[in-house]
Amino acid sequence: MCVGQLGSLLPHVVVPSILAAFLIPEWHLTGAQAGLLAGSGAAGYMLTVPVLATLTDRIDARKILIAGSALSALGTLLFGIFASGLWSGAFFNAIAGVGFAGAYMPGLKALTDRLAPGDSSRAITLYTSSFSFGVGLSFLVSQLVAESWGWRSAFFVTAAGPIVMLLACFLLRPVEPRPVQGRLLDFAPVFRNTRAMGFVLGYGAHCFELYGIRTWLVAFWTFVALKNSESSILTPVVVSVLFSLLAMPASILGNEFALRFGRHRAITVVMFSSALVALLIGVSADKSPWLLLPLMMIYAVTVPADSGALTSGMTMAANPSYRGATMAMHSTVGFSLSALGAWAVGVALDAAGGPLSPTAWMAAFSVLAAGILLGPVALYWSRTTTLKP
Repeated sequence: MCVGQLGSLLPHVVVPSILAAFLIPEWHLTGAQAGLLAGSGAAGYMLTVPVLATLTDRIDARKILIAGSALSALGTLLFGIFASGLWSGAFFNAIAGVGFAGAYMPGLKALTDRLAPGDSSRAITLYTSSFSFGVGLSFLVSQLVAESWGWRSAFFVTAAGPIVMLLACFLLRPVEPRPVQGRLLDFAPVFRNTRAMGFVLGYGAHCFELYGIRTWLVAFWTFVALKNSESSILTPVVVSVLFSLLAMPASILGNEFALRFGRHRAITVVMFSSALVALLIGVSADKSPWLLLPLMMIYAVTVPADSGALTSGMTMAANPSYRGATMAMHSTVGFSLSALGAWAVGVALDAAGGPLSPTAWMAAFSVLAAGILLGPVALYWSRTTTLKP
């Protein structure tokens, strides 16, 4: 399933990867428009994942995973063929996002349905952390192909990735979930589970920060490289890939940290640390890349270090009869704030002078820091509400 997910994720950040070098100048996009384009995939995901993930409580998640993977490949291919501006690009990117809604959380449900009873925290964390490895691969392939054969070719190549997940699906044995009573989209039992909702809302803060930096990472390092053309170290391609690859061990180690010291405490420490590093990067945006690169690599660890702990915490806190619905809420909140994060950073850049201004990047990283600091608030609410008699 982890290998299949790498294929599913190959098209995942193709739009952010080529945004700064190709789409912004060719389509004359503002920062807000670029953020809207990049966030459209998350928006498509958000609108459909409540139904698709909740359906996994009623039918084998493997069936949804097959359909979602096929649609993800189709949406990516259509973008490469037909996209010609902001709105057509956003439309096709949203289709790919709908397909991914049938691939990520249904994939997690397909995995957990086939795991032996007991603590599945490490298995879930391995699956969620392989997400970051897949994103790194997507950054690498997208940029190299776009630079060699044009940006449309990047979509043609990455559209083949979800086929790997299709092959993985056919190797899974069928598993039918136990019958569930009630309406399909009845989220009341999920909202009543404040322990799980704390992790869900914390995941939303995590996704705001994560997708905000993923969308604008290449653009930020392009700014750094242009400002320090004589002393710049590493290209935007290398920095974006390294940033993503560090996320996988960071997520795994973050979950181990949570198992040892307590999930809420560990996640809160990671989130405060991430906010601090974001502010340091913003303040140093016009400084030497020799200072910025270590800060970016530290940020590459703090941003995803809470991901596995949040998702495994949600899964274990969920009522088994409503695990699919809880996963649906987890993804809906997460990807809603992913789309918001991409757009909010773009708006901050526009408001403070544009992506060639150090002040604008200070504003952008301040927005990311403010977003992640809402996570500890959600966890505190969850803990204090749960403890009430």
